[in-house]
Parts: sequence; C-alpha cells; structure tokens
Amino acid sequence: MSHLQEKKLLFILNPRAGRNKPHGPLFDALAILSGAGYLIRIHETAAPEDAAETVAREGKSYDLIVAAGGDGTLNEVISGLMRLDAPPPLGYLPQGTTNDFASSLQIPRDPAAAAERIAQRNVRALDIGQWNQRSFIYVASFGAFTRSSYAASQAAKNALGHFAYILEGMKDLNTLRPYHIRLTADDEVLDGDYLFGAVCNSTSIGGLMKLDPERVVLDDGKFEMLLVRSPKTAIDLQNLVLALLNQQYDSPGLVFRHVSSLRLETEEELPWSLDGEYAPSVPVVEISNRQRALRMLL
Repeated sequence: MSHLQEKKLLFILNPRAGRNKPHGPLFDALAILSGAGYLIRIHETAAPEDAAETVAREGKSYDLIVAAGGDGTLNEVISGLMRLDAPPPLGYLPQGTTNDFASSLQIPRDPAAAAERIAQRNVRALDIGQWNQRSFIYVASFGAFTRSSYAASQAAKNALGHFAYILEGMKDLNTLRPYHIRLTADDEVLDGDYLFGAVCNSTSIGGLMKLDPERVVLDDGKFEMLLVRSPKTAIDLQNLVLALLNQQYDSPGLVFRHVSSLRLETEEELPWSLDGEYAPSVPVVEISNRQRALRMLL
C-alpha cells in the first residue's frame, strides 16, 4: 500500500446544517478527498459537543480532520483539536447559514470546490481565541442581538437563511439596552455603557456586520475589537448605524482597536456568543490569542 493510500481522514458531518441543500456536492467532495489518497471515516454528529468530544478523543489517530457544517460545527471541531498535543491540520466545507469565517478565508461554498482546495494541501496557520476555558475561531460577542445568533432554530435557518437571524433579532428590539462594563484591552482601560461588543478574527459578524478586509489579519496575534457605545439621542443612534454600514470605525460612538488580550468585568447578566453559539454570563471574562495555533488547508 502506498503512502498516499495510508493517509487517514476523519470527516465530521453535521447532518442538520444546510439540510435544504442537495447532497450530491458532498458526495463529490468525498470523492475528491478519496482520490487525493485519504481513507475516510465519516462521523455524523448526534448532539451538541459530539464533534468536539469525537475530535478530542480520536483526532490524534488521523492525518487530517475535515468539518462539514456551519460555524457552530467548525467551533466544536476546533475546540476538540485544541485539546490535542499535536493536532492534525483542518479542512472545512461550509454548509451553514452564514459561514462567516469561510467568507473571511474565501473558502468556496461549493463543497467540491472547497475539497479541491483541501486536496492541494496548502497549509495556513491561523490565530485561535481563548474565552476563559473555551476556544473560538472568529468572534466572541456580547450585548445587543447576540442572542439571535444562537436562538434562531436550525429549521428556521435552513428555511430562511440570514432572514432567520433578522427575525430573531427583531424579538430583542424591546430589550435593547446598554450594559455597564469595565474592559482592559492590552494596556487601555474602558469603563462605560455599551450596546454591543465583539472581539473577532474575521471580516464578517453574523453575516450582517462587515469589517474592512484591509484592517483584519488572521495570523498576527491580535484580535479586532469593536465596541458600540450607548447612544444618548436618536440622532446619535442614527449616526452609529450609518458609521457601521459605511465601515467608519473611527466615528464617535464606536471603539475599534487591534488587541492581543482583554479582560472584561461586569455585575450584570451579559449575554455572550462564541462563533454563534451560546456562552453563559459570567462576571469576569478573560480573552487571549493563541497565535497561529491552528493549521488549516486552504
């Protein structure tokens, strides 16, 4: 048996992600990966944390892990990889609703095209975020509309796409309010009221808010931190919305920084989302950057 035929691939598939998509392209992707010399084992996730536990338990026995699902599936697979002493490289076939991180990396949405990229074995090292004891790949966010990223049902996301997030966000309009936080970002201290905050390593948040690609570097050991101050008047709110839409991050009311670590303290119930998945409210959050900790085939 040749060396190519001996390579082992663990294929983590979330069968609930993108359920309204045809399965043919996934079969094409598997054929491409098999043709590249991989012996493939397919694992369909059955419950939350199944992907993370499977990768943490079995990943060291494989030469490559490929995740097929949405941002939540990718988050779980990476969380499992980060528990390994010598994690294998990762490939990604985006099958979710928003696929924010795939958009940042320009990974094709077509599974066969993404598999072709993986088969070329071009490795890129990327930063990974650490939120207390949990990992995240592209965003940790808090405050306004954060709940909508994880509260929208999978059925709604499959049927409605981005509109599912908008509908869920509309439910939160009557609870839109500022949160008082004390945040230390590197050596800068920010103490005040904020509607929303995000610590990200991506050019897209929730498929709706965009960051300028020229201001986002995915392997520099730094996050992009965006904070939205609480507006005092309706005009302030209007100006905030326009600044976000036009990517004018230096506008009054917005705080945009490149930071390597931060500590956030609050006495309120503060909703968090990690890569679109729920994270419990805690009084103290410490976020650090594990520079170039993940190897992806792109």
